[in-house]
Amino acid sequence: MELPTDYTKLSSKERREVREQYIKEQNGICPVCDEPLDGPARIDIVNTKINPRLFPPGFLKNPIHLQHCHETGMTEGAIHAKCNAVLWEYYGK
Repeated sequence: MELPTDYTKLSSKERREVREQYIKEQNGICPVCDEPLDGPARIDIVNTKINPRLFPPGFLKNPIHLQHCHETGMTEGAIHAKCNAVLWEYYGK
């Protein structure tokens, strides 16, 4: 699949496929914290407090998320769930 792609038009299966493609293209590294996606996010991000009520149930259940721009809908990469939560809560991304 050609990246980036419109997140809003992807099925859940396609989202998984796109996430896997980003993981490969990023060599398994989170572009937010520069840590491997198969481990935890950078310690400062792990230690950042988030308000769980701001997120849908199960938001942090999947350890790797497909990041996308909420304005354009376009995918941006595969990132740690905690990085995604911090971006969303503190930076509106």
